[in-house]
Amino acid sequence: MPRATLAAMTALPLQPPRRLLTVAEFAAFHEATEGRFELQEGNVVVSPSPTPEHQVCLQELLHQLRPQVPDHLRTVPEVDIDLVLVPSHRPGFVRIPDLVVVTREGLKRRRAEGGLLRADEVVLAVEIVSDGSQRTDHTIKHGEYADAGVPHYWILELDARPALIACHLAGEFGYVDAAPVSGIFTADEPFPVRLDLDQLG
Repeated sequence: MPRATLAAMTALPLQPPRRLLTVAEFAAFHEATEGRFELQEGNVVVSPSPTPEHQVCLQELLHQLRPQVPDHLRTVPEVDIDLVLVPSHRPGFVRIPDLVVVTREGLKRRRAEGGLLRADEVVLAVEIVSDGSQRTDHTIKHGEYADAGVPHYWILELDARPALIACHLAGEFGYVDAAPVSGIFTADEPFPVRLDLDQLG
């Protein structure tokens, strides 16, 4: 086979398996591919590439957030999280939040054991809403993160003026959503934080 043809073939993206995957099977598939994939009840879902505005927001959010995160926590952008919603042999759920704040112990555990970070190691998940993710971020991931026990979930809207909706777990009721905040956002949980949201847009 000509070398150019072989090179072209190896550059083609690997197609998702046509069956439901466990988290371990998805992790093995994901390691062999390039691109943004998530796992929703065993189904491989392609995440659209982020827009420049999305990435500017994420970078500025990281810049503001990192100095305020306590030493026992770390900020990690765009990383696979096993939501651990089902037993390991069942079709699973893996999401890539735009940003998570996780425990250092969780990072240490993952480094030692391999695999993915788990939902119980996440104290905060953040999603930046894009044109193609309105329902996913506000409804589907809202329910999944609550079911997974992620204690805090922030939804960032980038309309005319950036706005943040802070959601926190309230027992069997799932998330309780605060009213959207523009301008300066402050919170005491999951750690004291102050953000200038206007700098995110």
